Amino acid sequence: MLTLISAAKLIAEVALLSLFGQWVLGLIIGERRRENLMYQLLQQVGQPFVVIARWLTPKQVLSRHHPWVAFLLLGLAWLALTAAKIAHCVQLGMALCR
Repeated sequence: MLTLISAAKLIAEVALLSLFGQWVLGLIIGERRRENLMYQLLQQVGQPFVVIARWLTPKQVLSRHHPWVAFLLLGLAWLALTAAKIAHCVQLGMALCR
């Protein structure tokens, strides 16, 4: 169970960092971000989570806000998975969680 929680937490962390990196790189580069290879790579990593956010949100939400929704949902998932990992480790004993 610990492995499953840790793997899901890792996926959330990678997705969060890719969305954050994409946002920062977009701020730095500006309008030429679509031509940047690193931006495109970060976009490919975060795209599945943006698609899930698009599917979960109502139609009134603008498409430019979907990455923010994905980031917030991933942040909530990361917090929930961290709490689950802590609860699991407390239940098993801290020596078994190393």
